[in-house]
Amino acid sequence: MKLTVHGGIGEKGRTCVGIEHGGTRLLLDVGVDTSTQGIAYHPAITRAELERIDAIIVTHAHEDHVAALGWCLANGFSGRILMTTESVAETDATLAAYATPHERALAQAATAEIIAPGTDFALGPIAIRTGRSGHVVGGIWCHLSAGGRSLGYCGDVVPDSPVFAMDALPPSDLLLIDASYGADRIPAIERGAAIKGWLAAHPQGAVLPTPLSGRSVELIGLIEGPIAIHPSMREALAQQIAASTWLKPGVADVLSTRFAEALLWEEGQALPHAALLVDDGMGLAGPSRVALAQARRERHPVLLTGGIPKGSPADLMLTAGEADWLRFPTHPTLPENIAIAAASGASRILAHSCDAATAATLAAGIPKLVTGLKPGDTIEI
Repeated sequence: MKLTVHGGIGEKGRTCVGIEHGGTRLLLDVGVDTSTQGIAYHPAITRAELERIDAIIVTHAHEDHVAALGWCLANGFSGRILMTTESVAETDATLAAYATPHERALAQAATAEIIAPGTDFALGPIAIRTGRSGHVVGGIWCHLSAGGRSLGYCGDVVPDSPVFAMDALPPSDLLLIDASYGADRIPAIERGAAIKGWLAAHPQGAVLPTPLSGRSVELIGLIEGPIAIHPSMREALAQQIAASTWLKPGVADVLSTRFAEALLWEEGQALPHAALLVDDGMGLAGPSRVALAQARRERHPVLLTGGIPKGSPADLMLTAGEADWLRFPTHPTLPENIAIAAASGASRILAHSCDAATAATLAAGIPKLVTGLKPGDTIEI
C-alpha cells in the first residue's frame, strides 16, 4: 500500500490521507483548515487525482475531517462515500457552516454508504475494519490491510473519555496517531476539575463555545451547575444522548437528566446565569457568533475549551484578554498516544493534526515516529 499526504500531516487542519493498492485509491477524511481561507483551506489534491479516487471514508463529521466533501465533488470526485449513520446526519450542518452553497448542494445530492463499526468490509483488494473512536457519537477509527501490510488510522480518538466508548485498534505496520494535543500530559480528570473550578468562580454565568457534536455532550456531563443551550442545538444533542451504543455504560441516563434541565437562550435575549453552550467552538459559525459578540460588548465571562484557529472571533477575544482558555480533552494526551503506539506494534508512526515542529517534540516519547512529512509526500506501507 502507498500512502499520500493530502493534508493534516506536518500541519494542523484539512486532514486528508490517500491510500492506494492494486489499482484501488481511497481517501481517509476530507477536511478543511479553518485558520486560512486561501488555497490551503482545502486538501492538497488535484482534479486529476480526485477523478481517480474510488472512495472517500469519513471518520466523523467535524469540519477538519468532512467539510471538503462537497469541494471534492465539485472538483472531479465521483466515487463512493462511506461514513456512519450518525456522521451522515451531521455532515450537512458542517458543510452549511464551512463550505460554499454549491459544495453543500453537491454533498446533499450524493448518497453515502453506511459503515457499521465493528463490521469488516473491503474496497477492492483493501480489507477495512472500523471501531468506535471515543471522540464523538458516530466517530470511528479505520484499520486497512492489503498485500500482507496494514495501516491503522486513528482519525480523532479519546482513549479515556468519561462519556464516549473507544474500541481498541488492531495491530498495524504503520499507525497514524491523533496528535492534536502535541506533548500535553495533563490527564482529563485534572482538566475537568479546572473547568468546574472556573465555572464556580463565575456564578453570573459564562459563554462556552463548543462543537455541536462531541464536546458539547461531554460538557453536559461535566458541568454541575445550570446549563443553557441554543434551541437549534436541541435535536442534535438529543440524538447524540440517545445513541447509547456509542456511550459508556450508565452515561445516557445522567446525560438525559442534565439535558432535560437545560435552559434555552436565543439571540436578542440577555445572556443567562448559566453555562451557555453554543456552537461552533470558534465563533466562526452557528449561534456562538452572536453569543460571543454579545459577551464581548457586555464583558460577560467567556471560557474557551478547545482548539482556536488564528484570526477566529474566539482567538481575537483570547488575545485581547476578553476570554479565558482551559482545555477540555477531546483528543489523546501524549501518554495516551505513547500507549496507543506501543499497543499497535507498528514499526513506524505518523502524527496527524499537528504541525511539523510539534511532531518533532513527540519523537522522544514515541521513538518510532517518522517526522518531516508534508502534503504531497508519499510513503510505502
